[in-house]
Amino acid sequence: MIHIFKITRMRKILLPAIVLFLFMGVRTIAQNRWTISGKNIITWKIDNRIPHTDHIEMSGKKVSVVIRYGVNTEGGFEMNKTIVWPMLRTIPNNTHASLTRQFKTDIIDHILINGKSVVKEQVKSISHNGLITVKSELNGSIALTRVLFPSTSLPAYCENYSLINNTKKEILIEVPDENLIYTTEPTKGVDGSYQLRIETKGYGAFLLLPQKQLSFGVSYSGWKQTEKIAEINTDHEAALRSTLVDTFGDNLVFESPDSVLNTAFAFAKIRTAESIYETKGGFMHGPGGEAYYAAIWANDQAEYVGPFFPYLGYEVGNKASLNAYLHFARFMNAEYKPIPSSIIAEGTDIWNGAGDRGDAAMIAYGAARYALTRGDKAEATQLWPLIEWCLEYCKRKINQQGVVSSDADELEGRFPSGKANLCTSSLYYDALNSAVLLGKDLQKPKQQLLQYAKEAKNMNEAIEKFFGATIDGFSTYRYYDGNTVLRSWICVPLTVGIFNRKEGTIDALFSQKLWTNDGLATQSGDQTFWDRSTLYALRGVFAAGETEKAFDHLKYYSNRRLLGEHVPYPVEAYPEGGQRHLAAESGLYCRIFTEGLFGLRPIGLNALSITPHLPKAWNYMMLKKVHSSGKMFDINVSRVNDKLAVEIKFTTSEIRKFLIKEGTSIHLVL
Repeated sequence: MIHIFKITRMRKILLPAIVLFLFMGVRTIAQNRWTISGKNIITWKIDNRIPHTDHIEMSGKKVSVVIRYGVNTEGGFEMNKTIVWPMLRTIPNNTHASLTRQFKTDIIDHILINGKSVVKEQVKSISHNGLITVKSELNGSIALTRVLFPSTSLPAYCENYSLINNTKKEILIEVPDENLIYTTEPTKGVDGSYQLRIETKGYGAFLLLPQKQLSFGVSYSGWKQTEKIAEINTDHEAALRSTLVDTFGDNLVFESPDSVLNTAFAFAKIRTAESIYETKGGFMHGPGGEAYYAAIWANDQAEYVGPFFPYLGYEVGNKASLNAYLHFARFMNAEYKPIPSSIIAEGTDIWNGAGDRGDAAMIAYGAARYALTRGDKAEATQLWPLIEWCLEYCKRKINQQGVVSSDADELEGRFPSGKANLCTSSLYYDALNSAVLLGKDLQKPKQQLLQYAKEAKNMNEAIEKFFGATIDGFSTYRYYDGNTVLRSWICVPLTVGIFNRKEGTIDALFSQKLWTNDGLATQSGDQTFWDRSTLYALRGVFAAGETEKAFDHLKYYSNRRLLGEHVPYPVEAYPEGGQRHLAAESGLYCRIFTEGLFGLRPIGLNALSITPHLPKAWNYMMLKKVHSSGKMFDINVSRVNDKLAVEIKFTTSEIRKFLIKEGTSIHLVL
């Protein structure tokens, strides 16, 4: 039946808006393949939307695995896994020289039930909670559960299986002894030949009574010839992995009325913190993505995650951050030649193929914020020479227009950045401000700190004068001299407290020119996106006090990444890399909450500024077990009429209460 309506002028105006509103709302719901099924658990209950495949990366101190999994047209489970051993180095020993192997083996294909191979597997659900749990039915009557995870400390990836006999008769299960050993070519390994072992635990023939359970496990491990091969108990390794994930979940806990944001934040902590490798060069946080291990970058590690780890209170994360800064410090030099962009191969080599990307600004920015938040005077003293050197390097790179020049930016020439870009100068500005705060607590010369403050003021003015521009009708920034189209990195000034052009910049970021289904396009008119700029933008818009605009886009983005078609973490980029789960992006997601929603900014070794931004739809939000300056405390924010009540609860039972206007900062002495 067709209905014909006569539309008045008012209806002509309202109808497109209503349709757009409904479309946007339905779009978010329609994308959800996954649901939140418990505390920090998401589940895909298999329906008729198959086939569908996805991929996820999980890491331990000596291994990482990318699992490509899915459900085929018949409802069966499909999986292959790429296992990376970062400390089994190959030749040439470059950035990508981690021993990597892909396996399509599935022991379920080889078990026998009453003397026959499995006829049919029907997947019922797949869940993520730091481990992958796949629940299926075999032959219509036998319940199968797979649990997939990396070891926390061994160079091993593990799979646990359990079968429950849901028939009314006894059945015979035969699990094969699939113990395989691969020996790699000795001339292709830095340490010669490596041994890869696939081992089955709990194999044999078993009579399984009705409603009884049978369990067995498989491990994939990699070893140097000189190493003692450890016995791998997959049940024990599963317990250790669960305990580690629980540790992440029990620190820096975000709570609000929005279960999606609560859960997305919890998941992001996992990916951020798990991707740390125990190398001969110390703990090294690595991006991952089947490409970047046992190595550090000035952007990913020094700039993105270094400032975050102190809040989490994960000591391995703090050690990895400090270690990264000290590795970069090895390359300070009297001639002020560029510090390398990346230190690779367990700290034994470097990569600087893109030239100076503004790396000194990245390092100074991250190291100063890390030192302030950590609040450890000995560490801060250790890092001060690096911060000082990087600031001097940047100062020497200031051009005639007063901004910092560089060969490229963190995108390394993928998109143009000119001879001086907005990102580098903004990071340098923030680093100068942090150095003033840090230098005071380290009793550095007053004249030196006054000079830093003056240089920060000059840089702020130069950024406005050189980069301030009207692009596509928006009063915002050009990314470099000659840039005539909108770029996603126009958001960076917002993250460092430069709000001169916040209205035009925020309008541009959330306009159809830049905002896409996957967040910000790198450049207007291009389909490429890198999540890092979206994550910076959301943090910056909160910091600028535009809470509702940031909140709406944060909810959309979080829903898509946590419950959509590719879950459960922020991603690197597309089309490059196919939306890999690089670890530092998850750290940037967490910083939307710590530095954006709660407005945390270290202002001394024992002092923290808090500027909470409570969305109108919420009457409370909490950040529990925050770590800073050797203290642990909760931050509770609630609405009282037109003001915000902020309560700081310390583990010592001390409680400090504040009643503030929206946008007001609290200076907390710890």
